[in-house]
Amino acid sequence: MTVERLEPAQTAGERAMLEGWLDYHRRTLAWKCEGLTDAQLRTAAVEPSGLSLMGLVRHMAEVERGWFRAVLVGEDPGPIYSSDEDRDGDFHVTDADTWEEAYATWQAEIETARRQAAGFGLDDLSKGSSRSTGEPFNLRWIYTHMIEEYARHNGHADLLRERLDGATGD
Repeated sequence: MTVERLEPAQTAGERAMLEGWLDYHRRTLAWKCEGLTDAQLRTAAVEPSGLSLMGLVRHMAEVERGWFRAVLVGEDPGPIYSSDEDRDGDFHVTDADTWEEAYATWQAEIETARRQAAGFGLDDLSKGSSRSTGEPFNLRWIYTHMIEEYARHNGHADLLRERLDGATGD
């Protein structure tokens, strides 16, 4: 697999710009994982943190699911990896966890997110609401938050990847 990352056009409209940057950051995380073994992807390479690249991918599958399925359209899909007993289960990978499963799950959640968002305008309000305020979000806010979420975690992925095999890049 070779991950291609293209920045959105500098003159794109607002929605195309937001969707383009979100996809760019999604692809950046995939690129940071490219060419590594399952064991490397499970490795917590920046001690004392237990964070791994596979854990980040699993976390982003949960985040996609939460914002686009639970919040935007008001579904109750339940968690993928987390549970009441292990609220950070997405980050807690074991030797039994595979890249194939984590990647497929993440991509399925991204595809679902795209389908869900396609039915909303940027100003349309979510069916679900904020846990803290009880207020809904518009799709623009969700897109902006998702870009921020990926960008932050891609910074983590940069450090993990460099520690694993020395690979660097934006």
